[in-house]
Amino acid sequence: MTDWTASLPPHFALYAMSGLGVGILVGMTGVGGGSLMTPLLILLFGIHPSTAVGTDLLYAAVTKTAGTAFHGFRGTVDWRITRLLASGSIPATLLTIFMMHRAATQGVAYGQILAPVLAVSLVLTAICLVLRQRILDFAARRVPEPRPATVAGITVLSGVALGVLVTLTSVGAGAVGMTALVLLYPRHSTVRLVGSDIAHAVPLTLLAGIGHWYLGAINLPLLGALLIGSLPGILLGSYAATRVPGVVLRSLLAVTLLLVARQLVV
Repeated sequence: MTDWTASLPPHFALYAMSGLGVGILVGMTGVGGGSLMTPLLILLFGIHPSTAVGTDLLYAAVTKTAGTAFHGFRGTVDWRITRLLASGSIPATLLTIFMMHRAATQGVAYGQILAPVLAVSLVLTAICLVLRQRILDFAARRVPEPRPATVAGITVLSGVALGVLVTLTSVGAGAVGMTALVLLYPRHSTVRLVGSDIAHAVPLTLLAGIGHWYLGAINLPLLGALLIGSLPGILLGSYAATRVPGVVLRSLLAVTLLLVARQLVV
């Protein structure tokens, strides 16, 4: 009788448990998928940086598709905002993938430049998590409300920035994207902005993930193990989110990201 477990990749159980832990945090805070998963795969499991980023992008595409379906069913997605973001992020993602391909053909080591870029992304995410409300209060006092055309243009530019950042590091679609949206659309409800941000992340992470797949930087067995753990983890985290103060969760996550960023550049 064939032992079916022999076909599983090494460390399958550890990968699934990691997916479970990250899924719980994502369900509790709404962010942290790429911010935690990619450094975890690099630092703890020794996965090649480009493979960690590419696999995490497809992982995010699957998990955020489920979130988009939920928000779409509830009517909490502003599709206009999603389209504006995507009109900037999709071309930026394609251009970034092209530049990565060119760099690879010229012998540039992606892993060497990823660590500092990823560390900066994690610090930026931590700042957005902890200081989001202070940033909003400052903007409300000092920055006049822009015209709708200006808001639309800045939204597209925000999409460009997210496209580059997420394609390179798989980090930023959650905390950084949401901070930009609440600054640009202060009169929208938070749940509607969250739904719009998640909906935008689906084509962004899917296209970026396919680009990394084309570059040979995807580990499908690893992806399967992460999803097996993370999908129930997100449900558990969503259930527990109402029982733990959000400010405590965000602070703990921010401290974790700063520690991981320090480890990446040491």
